[in-house]
Amino acid sequence: MSRKVTIIGAGNVGATIAYTLSLGTIASEIVLIDINKEKVEGEVMDIVQGASFREPISVVAGDYEDARDSHIVIITSGVGRKPGQTRIELAQTNVNILKQITPQIVAVAPNALYVIVSNPVDIMTYVFTKISGLPENQIIGSGTVLDTARLRYDLSNHFGIAQKNIHAYVFGEHGDTSFVPWSCADISGCSLSDFEDLMIKKGVVTERVDPEKTLQYVRKSGGEIIAKKGATFYAVSASVNKICNSLVAAYDSVSTVSSMMHGEYGIEDVCLSTMTIIGPEGVKGKVPAKLTYDEISKLQASANALKEVIKNLDI
Repeated sequence: MSRKVTIIGAGNVGATIAYTLSLGTIASEIVLIDINKEKVEGEVMDIVQGASFREPISVVAGDYEDARDSHIVIITSGVGRKPGQTRIELAQTNVNILKQITPQIVAVAPNALYVIVSNPVDIMTYVFTKISGLPENQIIGSGTVLDTARLRYDLSNHFGIAQKNIHAYVFGEHGDTSFVPWSCADISGCSLSDFEDLMIKKGVVTERVDPEKTLQYVRKSGGEIIAKKGATFYAVSASVNKICNSLVAAYDSVSTVSSMMHGEYGIEDVCLSTMTIIGPEGVKGKVPAKLTYDEISKLQASANALKEVIKNLDI
C-alpha cells in the first residue's frame, strides 16, 4: 500500500525518524521538511544512498506543498534541550515555532494523522489541538511511550527477563511529574510483587525493585544522555516508529500517547498520557485503567503542573 509520511524538522530527531522509517515498510514516500534547506538535502542524500538495500522508496527534501495528501505527519521542529534545561523551559520558544508551522501543514494535509514529538510534547500537543482546527482523533502526542520503554528496560535489566513480557507503564507528563502506576504493573500476567517474590526465591535477584530509584531513572535518562552526547534521538525515533506502526496496523493498539483529556480521572482540557486506544483512525479513546487514589492524585498533579505552564503561554 502506498503511504506518504511527512516529517517536519530535520534535526537529530527528525532525521533519525526519517532514517528509521526508510528501513521499514510503513512508508512508500517520505517527505522531510526543514527551514535549513542544505541540512535537509544532506540528510536525504545520506538516507537514500542506504535505501537501495530495501524495496524502492521515495525520500525527498521538500516544502509544505510536497506534504499534500500525507497519511501521517510527524512534527519534530523546535529548539532542542540544552544540558541542565527542562522540557518546560523550552515551551514558549517551541510554541512560537509550532504556530508558524501549523497553518502551512494543515492546509495541505488536513486528513493526516499528526504525531507531535517536539518538546515539551504535552504542551505542544495541546497547542496544536487548539490552533490546528483538526478533529482531536487526528492528533497524537508521543507522550510517555519513550518513558514506558525506559521503564521496561530498567525492569528487564533488573529481572533478566525480556521487555516484551513486562506490562508496566508511565503516566502523566513526559517530564518531571510523570509517575509509574505500579498497581497496573505485571509480568506476563503475574503481579510485579508476586513475580519479584518468585525471582528472589529462585535466587535470580537479591534486591527488590526500588520504585523511587526506577522512577528517577525514567525521568532523568533523557537529561543524562543529553549531558553525555548532546542529544537524544535513537530511542525516541524507535518510539515514534512504534506509534506509526500502530497507526497503519490492521487492529487498534493501546499505548501511552498524549491526547486531550475529557473528564477522565477528573481531568479536563489538558493533554497527557494514560492508556489510549490508537489505530488507523487515530485516537479512539482512553482505557479506564483502575488506579489507586494516590495514583489518581499524582495524575491530577501532573495535569495541574502542565496547566500552570499553559496559562502563562501566548497561544
